[in-house]
Amino acid sequence: MTQENYTVEILSQEMGEIELNFKLIIIGDSSVGKSCLCLRATKNVFESMYSPTIGFEFMTFYVKVDDKPIKLQIWDTCGQEVYRSLISSFYNNSSLAIIVYSIDNEDSFTNLEFWLNELRTKGNPDINIFLIGNKADLEDKRKITKEAAQEFADNNKVKLFLETSAKTGFNAQNIFIEAAKLLYEQHLKFKDRPSRIESMAGSIARESNQSSPLNIMNVDEDEIRKKKRCCK
Repeated sequence: MTQENYTVEILSQEMGEIELNFKLIIIGDSSVGKSCLCLRATKNVFESMYSPTIGFEFMTFYVKVDDKPIKLQIWDTCGQEVYRSLISSFYNNSSLAIIVYSIDNEDSFTNLEFWLNELRTKGNPDINIFLIGNKADLEDKRKITKEAAQEFADNNKVKLFLETSAKTGFNAQNIFIEAAKLLYEQHLKFKDRPSRIESMAGSIARESNQSSPLNIMNVDEDEIRKKKRCCK
């Protein structure tokens, strides 16, 4: 994970011109709290009776890193098997994937192997990955130790492992702060090397609509909402 001491400011809404725009995808089993985490981070609310996501939801998180306004476009996906073929189509062009499990649910942890395989076979094999153990407020029901999760993260080259609680807000915003810092740092490394990227990608990448390693996006939000309605 990045070691740079960037200055960070969370923005409540889009403030002026956005300089950098990144797409994030959140995946994991159903009922691990993916949507609740997103709502806590972006709107600071917790809905204990939140309905399961159908297809996907779309949220945004605005932050300044070293005075550079950044927009994170968050694609919150459902974990239900019936929608998995649809969700896999969203893996491409994602800058970072956040895989969520619940610390009180052994199956959600075991299934991390499935989600990793999905990402690396159906999307960008070099995508940045965060591992999130949600429901840290359920310590008395814990089944997955921090040590086991950290070992999994280390063995699978995960960029960051955090435990979180959508209910209390613990670390919810930190997921996206750390995502913005990592992607900003990668942007600085790649921004002066466009010729190298183009030479690697060439016309094949352009024809297949592949993005650069930075995957800076500018998603049409109205178009996303149209696709969302098709999922229902």
